[in-house]
Amino acid sequence: VQPPAALLGGVSYLLSGTLASYASPGHDGKLFVSALLPAALWALVHGVRDGGFAAQGALALAVGLAVLSPHPQLLEYLLLVAGSFALFLVLRPLAVVANGNALVARTRRRPGPKRLLVALGAVLLGAAIGAVQYLPVSEYVAWSPRAGGKGYEYATSFSLPIEETINFYLPQFSGILESYWGRNGIHLHSEYAGAAVLVLALRAFGGGLLNRHRTHAWFWLGTAIVTLFWAWGGNTPFYQLVYAAVPGSKFFRAPSAVLYITAFSTAVLAAFGAERALSKRTTRRFVAGWLVLAIVVVALASTGVLTSFASSIAGDGRSYLVRANSGNLAEGAWRSALFVVLTLSVMHACGRGAVSAARAGWLLLAIVTLDLWSIDRRYWLFSDRANSLFANDAIVRYLKSQSEPGRVIALPLSDNMAPHDPFLTGDAFMHHRIRGVLGYHGNELGRFQELYGKNDGFQAVANPNFWALVNARYFYTNTNRAPFQGATLVAGPTRNAAGTMTYLYRLPGDNRAAWVAPMVVKLDDVRAKATVLNPLFDVRRVAILSDESESPARPLGSAIPAALPWGVTISRYGPGAIDLTLDGRPDAGTALIISENYFPGWTATVDGRPFAVERANFTLMGVLLPAGAKAISLRFRSAPYQLGKRITVAALATTLLLIGLGTLVDRRHQPISA
Repeated sequence: VQPPAALLGGVSYLLSGTLASYASPGHDGKLFVSALLPAALWALVHGVRDGGFAAQGALALAVGLAVLSPHPQLLEYLLLVAGSFALFLVLRPLAVVANGNALVARTRRRPGPKRLLVALGAVLLGAAIGAVQYLPVSEYVAWSPRAGGKGYEYATSFSLPIEETINFYLPQFSGILESYWGRNGIHLHSEYAGAAVLVLALRAFGGGLLNRHRTHAWFWLGTAIVTLFWAWGGNTPFYQLVYAAVPGSKFFRAPSAVLYITAFSTAVLAAFGAERALSKRTTRRFVAGWLVLAIVVVALASTGVLTSFASSIAGDGRSYLVRANSGNLAEGAWRSALFVVLTLSVMHACGRGAVSAARAGWLLLAIVTLDLWSIDRRYWLFSDRANSLFANDAIVRYLKSQSEPGRVIALPLSDNMAPHDPFLTGDAFMHHRIRGVLGYHGNELGRFQELYGKNDGFQAVANPNFWALVNARYFYTNTNRAPFQGATLVAGPTRNAAGTMTYLYRLPGDNRAAWVAPMVVKLDDVRAKATVLNPLFDVRRVAILSDESESPARPLGSAIPAALPWGVTISRYGPGAIDLTLDGRPDAGTALIISENYFPGWTATVDGRPFAVERANFTLMGVLLPAGAKAISLRFRSAPYQLGKRITVAALATTLLLIGLGTLVDRRHQPISA
């Protein structure tokens, strides 16, 4: 593509509604991968098509950075498109160029399978760069709440409703941000492709010059169509095929995340269309067709037809939002029509010779930029700094002053709270190194989610046995009434940084971070969970190991001894490192229970001797103690992380070497371009 058109295509992608929405907090992984997509495709062009050696190193680097991003769903989409594009470069018909009125095949060698294999090797090298990221994740998958997938309904949640495809041209159709009335419930992103961009994208096709981008244009049109069907997710039968055939689909949700590929495809077509327009290839039929479409949309929006259509979809429960959005819809139709007219005017003027191609290129770039900016700037949401969002207050200071380890259950118990309060509905306490109980991000260990009943309305949160198991000493909420019998107010009322009036209660019971149980038994997971949450069960008296454990245990039905009269003194309790001393001397057959989730990588030493750490009480850590044990140290060291780190460093060094040596080779052997 010629420079003016290429620049326009780049702006069309970077300012597309999909990418513009990624600038909002929480979407950094998406932003990184979407930015690396053009780099990966550029590397394929110069590596597979042109035979460049340095480009293969660049491909490995782009893939490696995408793996490290981390956003596995968008990474998968990047790899699928990159693989398809590499096959296209090898299999596509030979390019043709215009020579007067004759079409002459360009003499060049078709890229062979060897280049494809080299590109595959570069992708594998890039995957190795990301080993420090995905090797620990591969170990975690079996422990994840998404292990085994969460079903088709979950995988298709946040699909793009088919009617919202209208947003590509008319972004106000389903309502922008707080005006949204659609079926997804939440809509903090935009699908807007740009009215001007769509005009130019369609100009990539039609009669006239059979240009050198013809096969590319059809490839990217096909990619746009496939990814659009993909984004529709469960709204069409097509996604059944994706769910069955594409690895990882059962672990992901929001098929509409693939829209960044649709946006890129549209931007490429817009670049091709701009090049054709600047070559004075705009027909009257094309101009008339777009003008008719723009006028029809304006008429439908201004007369209420589109509003009535939207109401029929939204239903009675959200029809008030549709009505409130009707003015925005009509205004938006006129806005899109304006940019269609401006784009067509420049194209027509360039075709008649009234405006030079260079000036027309800059005018089209300005129109596309203004068109996209006028919508997408609304989605550029910025948060305050952490020291403001999670600012200190009296409750935070109280919790930080406590010397004994203890966790906080944070839950709102009334509607009287600020929206998106990170203390009550997020992980704000983590910023202050205060340990919480309930996970915010949804990816805490699946077994722990099962223990507290995340999918069953947090049933276990009111259970004193649960408090004892998870070292829950405090309950943080937004009501001035004690949430449980025996709970006492210890701090507050305090208005937190989000603006919510909050209260901190001390939960009843001696909910320690570690204790020694004098008896050890074995149960399967179903009975273990039911037992530890049974109010009649004393977690201090019995430790329950998995029935798969090879450690000795007492038979069920044995007499249960009394809880030990002494406790555990903790001298260190930090991430991956716990040191404690027993206040008494245990007998053989007792077990130390630590209120931390068990996960492979934890090791223990008892008085300097290594001992195994096992899963106990359904999800916690346990260490069987020898008689007379005194000092216990626990450490966490992830073997997959250590291996991944070494692989990443080696792969990154190899990639940089490949880029450096490849650059020297490429200078000696200039590749043949198509």
